[in-house]
Parts: sequence; C-alpha cells; structure tokens
Amino acid sequence: MSARRTVAVLFGGRSSEHAVSCTTAGGVLGAIDRERWDVVAVGIGQDGSWTLQDDDAAAWAFVDGTMPRVVPSASGVLLPETAGERTWRVVRDGVVQPLAEVDVVFPLLHGPWGEDGTVQGALELLDIRYVGAGVLASAMGMDKQYMKMAFRAAGLPVAADVVVTAGEAVDAHRAQIEALGLPVFVKPARAGSSMGISRVDSWDQLEAAVAAAIEHDPKVLVESAVVGREIETAVLGARDGVRTSPPGEIVAVGSQAFYDFESKYFDDSAVRLDCPADIPADDAARIQEIARRAFAAISAEGIARVDVFYGPDGTVTVNEVNTMPGFTPTSMYPRMWASGGLSYPELIEELLEAALARPLGLR
Repeated sequence: MSARRTVAVLFGGRSSEHAVSCTTAGGVLGAIDRERWDVVAVGIGQDGSWTLQDDDAAAWAFVDGTMPRVVPSASGVLLPETAGERTWRVVRDGVVQPLAEVDVVFPLLHGPWGEDGTVQGALELLDIRYVGAGVLASAMGMDKQYMKMAFRAAGLPVAADVVVTAGEAVDAHRAQIEALGLPVFVKPARAGSSMGISRVDSWDQLEAAVAAAIEHDPKVLVESAVVGREIETAVLGARDGVRTSPPGEIVAVGSQAFYDFESKYFDDSAVRLDCPADIPADDAARIQEIARRAFAAISAEGIARVDVFYGPDGTVTVNEVNTMPGFTPTSMYPRMWASGGLSYPELIEELLEAALARPLGLR
C-alpha cells in the first residue's frame, strides 16, 4: 500500500449554494478511503472565514428537510505563506499551530466565490494541487454567457438567448426577447442548483422573473425554451484520459415544469432519475461525444457534468457544463458513473489521483 496522504476537503462558501456544498461534502467525507487518506475538513462560512470542521460525514447530513451549514469555529485555518509549502496551520486560542501537510485539496464549492475560479486562483498562487477545473474553465463554467460563447465557437448547438444586466430596463431588450418566442427561461448567469430560475409563459411575467434572477446575480440570461428530454453525461478527466459515463435522464413526474431547486433537494417525488437513459445506442454515443467536446471547449479538467436537451427528432442542444456538479452518493454525477461500473469511492479516488498527477504552473 502506498504511503498515506492528506486531502483537505473544502466546502461551504459565501454563495447561495452554501448548504448544497455542505451536503456534497458529507457524501465525500463518508466515502473517502480513510486507509489511504488523512482528511482535514475545512469549512468556509458565509462570512468568508476558513475554520476547522468535523470530518464525520454524519455532521453534514441532510436531515428532516434541513440542510447543513458551516458554523464558524474558534479554530481558524491558515493556508501556507509561500508557494511550494505544504503546511497548513490552525489558530487555537490565539496560538498558531501546524495542522497538516496537505497533498491535495478537494474544493466541493458551488457557485460564486468557490466554483468560479476564485478559490482555484488562490490555490494556484500557492502551488497547491486540487481536484477539478482550473481558473479559466471554472470561470467560464460559472458564467453561462461566456460558456455559451465557447460552445458556439466550438460549433456546439445552444439555445438562443438575450443578456440583461441590473440597471438596464427590461424594455430596452424586449424586442429581442420577444423574438425568442414563448416560453422562455430566465436565469442568473452565474448561479447553480436552479436557483433564481423562472419559466415565463406570458410576457407579463417577464419583469418579475428578471427581478427574481437579479436577486442571485446582476447578470441574467433570458433563453428560448428547447423542446426535449433532459439528458446528462458525467465527464471524468482521469490519469488515462477523458472518459464519459453512460448518459442519464431527468424525467419530470406529474405537473413538474422543470428540474428546479425544490425538486433537486427537497421533493424527490417530483422527478425520476434514469441511469442509463433509455435512448438508442447511437444517440447515446453522439451525446457522449458532444459532452467531450463541451468539456474541451472550456478547457475543463477532472470533473464535469454536461447537460443537454435531446429532441424528439434526435437533435441535441447543449444546455450547460457544470464544473463542480452535485456529488452526494445520490447525485446524478456519481450515479451515472455507477451505472458505468465505477463506484462512488472509486470515483473519488480517481479524482484525487488525477489531481495529484496534474502538473503545477502553466499547462
């Protein structure tokens, strides 16, 4: 057995997806092979503080409809002071002490100030290896406007959209928006977990939908609706190259209009998740190839989930790439890999080993 190494699991954060990140961390903390890895749990509070947290998965469980949150502790965590150092420190009662020699970071952060390249940049400055996309890919994967620019440049099909920013009157864009036709989806440009998204079926709903999205992000996308099944593919940038899982499908049950925040985290009866998706083999292979191209279009690394719409005529439209998808054992990303024969603990090990193998500096 190889020598034990140390992983810092980083979670929480300042975004509106704080609690989702904590739930994700609970899944990973419960599945990391503790025979191979020493684990340091570092929580980022919504005030931005980095503190030492409980590394027991049970502390971060989703219980009775209540999602966990980081409560800042008295033990503040300090990153190394210079590039190349591995020693992380902890402050207890005003005294700075060594905490651990960290080999790799698993940043399980969703949304701004974490998934958007900010934390990745801080780790890059200190030559700290980490799981997942780098600064550029994280930033593009977070910003749907620029993500779609990259997809269009790569020749990938995407839905038509109009960008509206806070301070602009919706009427200034109304002609362009109405040209999209009804229905449209209004969404924050830089948010996840379906937060702030509205479906607009009548133009008199538009301004309220834009206002709701602006509560999450001052930049908003108004997108034309795409008719099709919601198909997702998990992409893994491992040591042996880029691999894709069998595609999975999100199936709305009953009157569910779309896969929103409530149905993702609180009402598991609203949708059904089919892994693998019931689609022809040739179309599944085509969707996997599109997922690889989307992954490459933003220069992603390590982990990503690519979401597409699969039309009744077989057309495929790329919706988005998520560079830090939900990662609990029941989330789509690990479930799709499980359907392909890669278990949740094995998937975590693959991601950690790939992160350790990636070169430092420009690449």
